[in-house]
Amino acid sequence: MAMGSTMTMDMPVATTEAEMDMGGGCVISMLWNWNTVDSCFISSSWHVTSKGMFAGSCIGVLLLVMSLEALRRAVKEYDSYIIREHFAKFAASPAAIPSKAAHSDSSKAADGAAVCAVAPPPFRPNVGQQAIRALLHMLQFAVAYFVMLLAMYYNGYIIICIFIGAYFGSFVFHWETLSGSQQTSATKEATVCCG
Repeated sequence: MAMGSTMTMDMPVATTEAEMDMGGGCVISMLWNWNTVDSCFISSSWHVTSKGMFAGSCIGVLLLVMSLEALRRAVKEYDSYIIREHFAKFAASPAAIPSKAAHSDSSKAADGAAVCAVAPPPFRPNVGQQAIRALLHMLQFAVAYFVMLLAMYYNGYIIICIFIGAYFGSFVFHWETLSGSQQTSATKEATVCCG
């Protein structure tokens, strides 16, 4: 570069909708938009070149959010599985079988049946179980992060697909029998959007 020369950048001036052409025909908008063709998401290789490709992207986003709900259910089911396994091992152990000395008249129920007062010990997952729990959490976190990145494009169609995916994902993967004392993930957390 010679002394006194000026450097120019050939970037289009942002329009009133704050849209920028990022090269290769990608249109990126950081404000609410309804762009379809020539939209790009996550990288320039996800360049939407037709309405059919955009529809496929919408279906893919919907399925991605549904997979997030499936991962949330998998975490819950795996935790329930390892706790059931722990209680089953405890129930079969000799410590869980009450002795005759431990059951005096004060520990008998009104109908004469003995009541077991031995509580199971607290449960802490072993290294292998915790590794699986951590893997499921990592996958859930990664999918939630990509959903958040997609939402940051402020594309109305993509955001609507995220909402619809959350609805169908919850409908399919969180349809279970509820007891009076059971809390759902939605009641435990104010927002369950990002992991």
